[in-house]
Amino acid sequence: MSAQTPVLAKPHLNIATLGHARHGKTTLTAAITRLLGARTAADVAPPARSDRALDAAARGALKSTRVEYETGTRHYAHRDMPGEAAAIEHVISGAAQLDGAILVVSALAGVQAQTVEHVLIARQLGVEHLVVALSQVDAGEAAAMERAEREIRALLDAHGYPGGTTPVIRVSALRALEGVPRWIGTIEALLDAVDTVVPTPERQPGEPFLLPVDHALPRAGEGSVISGTIERGTVRSGDRVQVVGPDVEMAVAGLEVFGRPLTRAEAGDPVALLLRGVPHAVLRRGDLAAAPGSLTPRRRFTAHVHVLPGARGGRAEPFATGYRPEFFLRTTHVFGAINPPGARAARPGDTLTLGVELSRATPVQPDLRFVIRDGGRTVGAGTVLTIEG
Repeated sequence: MSAQTPVLAKPHLNIATLGHARHGKTTLTAAITRLLGARTAADVAPPARSDRALDAAARGALKSTRVEYETGTRHYAHRDMPGEAAAIEHVISGAAQLDGAILVVSALAGVQAQTVEHVLIARQLGVEHLVVALSQVDAGEAAAMERAEREIRALLDAHGYPGGTTPVIRVSALRALEGVPRWIGTIEALLDAVDTVVPTPERQPGEPFLLPVDHALPRAGEGSVISGTIERGTVRSGDRVQVVGPDVEMAVAGLEVFGRPLTRAEAGDPVALLLRGVPHAVLRRGDLAAAPGSLTPRRRFTAHVHVLPGARGGRAEPFATGYRPEFFLRTTHVFGAINPPGARAARPGDTLTLGVELSRATPVQPDLRFVIRDGGRTVGAGTVLTIEG
């Protein structure tokens, strides 16, 4: 198939299903794609793609799966996030690229550990708009559903979301997949809520091109393919890009969006770039592909940081100068030393400005959001204020 110039008939948004493992995220994703695939043209993700997502979940896959679909007013790229604690890295990198999300909570189990952490991460990384799918309601009792909804609204309130007004849609994705009209209607109501609650984002197509790399794969006989969601700017076949990390520069030999060869992609698009002649071994998740010369890796910056208290899954003890947790920035993660102001200890619950020195130089800029983790838990989150070198 020859490359085509993209024609966007509808606004494009990036969303995801978030929530604890076994709460029905993948089943819901399959129900959405099957419902919309039955109504729309062949350029929307077919049911087979959602079936593969279900198969991956059954195998215990710990990576996110991405599908696409269209409602009456929008085109969506949808990530089905893993719910296991061991896969939190994929949730962090994915949440950094979202315009909104569907929080999936089982009516049978209610709010669980990864429900809390996913909401925390979404909030800290700037996902401002959520819709809740209260799942598995066909098997639940009314009292359990009411209790779960109260828990959800309290959780949202605790993390700065409008818990009282956030839509909570009661669904049964499994029954919708079986074709039961009543439950198909709940999926339709959920999609209507997403269309209404999540605003159309403002993109930056005119800024220098920047692509945080989610995946890097070899392509036999041609080089390597890198993929991710374009953060800003526009890229065309033939454009020269610099991959910061291995520090290599080359022309884009081809690009695809959801497997369709295109001549151009822009901010917000999930894209795969063919880099001819670049060995796969030099590329990795967390690299940044950018307009040549537009990024300068840095090690030191100041940041506005909130230290999570133990009651919200964070640290129970304060930390002082030299504390070295792991920083998650875009799709990469790197260790760094924290220097609280005045050499005083930073206590759980504090919100303060502090210095950070990363173990390796990484492109950062003011207003970049990040998450801090240590010992398998999220201990803080922050925003870059100034770059120091």
